[in-house]
Amino acid sequence: MANYESRNFSGIAEETNYRKSRYGMVIDVDRCTGCGACVVACAVENNVAPAPPAATDRTGITPIRVYKVDNGLPFPDIRSVFFPITCQQCEHHTPCVSVCPQNAVALDESTGIVGQIPVRCLGCRYCIVACPYHARYFNWWDPTWPAGMEKTLNPDVSPRMRGVVEKCNFCFHRLQAARSKAAIEGKKDIDPADYVPACVAACPTQAMTFGDLLDENSGISRLAKNANSFRLLENLGTEPKIYYRSDQEWVKRLAENDLTEKEKPNG
Repeated sequence: MANYESRNFSGIAEETNYRKSRYGMVIDVDRCTGCGACVVACAVENNVAPAPPAATDRTGITPIRVYKVDNGLPFPDIRSVFFPITCQQCEHHTPCVSVCPQNAVALDESTGIVGQIPVRCLGCRYCIVACPYHARYFNWWDPTWPAGMEKTLNPDVSPRMRGVVEKCNFCFHRLQAARSKAAIEGKKDIDPADYVPACVAACPTQAMTFGDLLDENSGISRLAKNANSFRLLENLGTEPKIYYRSDQEWVKRLAENDLTEKEKPNG
C-alpha cells in the first residue's frame, strides 16, 4: 500500500500507509432512550471538567447533548424520541473550518474527522456562530476537579484551557492507539473493533453504530444507505457524516428543521 502525505490535528505533515477512510456514525433514534450514558462517557473519556456553580445551559461544556422532540400531538397520540447531537463531522465546505482565522480547525484528509487544535484557538468563537448544529462550546473557566478526581483523568487526552473552543473529535486518541497497536502487530490497517468512540461503547441499547463509511462491507455503510436513514439539515450541503435513522415518518421530517429549538436538552 503506497504512502501518502496527510496532516494530523497539529497541522504537521506526516507520511502514513493507512488507506483513506471516512469515519461516521449512524444513530437509531427509535432505540435511544435518552439515558445520557453517551454524555457521561464522553465527559469522562475526554477529561471534561465538572461545571462550576456559575455555569448555565449556555456556558457548560457538553460535546454531546441529548434533545427530546415530539410529534406535537395531544395525548394519547403524542410520540417522542431522543436525538443525541454532537459535531456532525461536515465533509463539504465545513462551516467551522471555513471561518477560523487561526487554522485551529482541521479536516483530517485521511479520516474525514474534523478536529479542534486548542493551542491555536484564540477564542474568537466564529466557529460557534458558523456551526448550524450548535455543537461547539467555549471554555469560560480553567478546568478544575474535586480533590482526588484528577487522579482519574485519561492520560491520553490533554485538558483544554480557558478561552478556547472545543467539540467532539470522535475520540481521535482512540484511533491513534488503534494505529499504534496495528503497527506493533505489523498490520497495514487497524482492526475496526479497536477504534470505537466512548459514546458508542457506552450506549446500553446499541443505538449508535460507528465505522468507516467508505467500507462497503461495514455495518455503518449499509445502515447509512438504508431508506430510513437521514442527515440533519442536509439541504445545507455540508454533507455531515452523522446519520440518524427512524421508522417513523414524522421523525424523518424533523431533519429539515433545527431540533435544538424544539426543547431544551436533557443531557
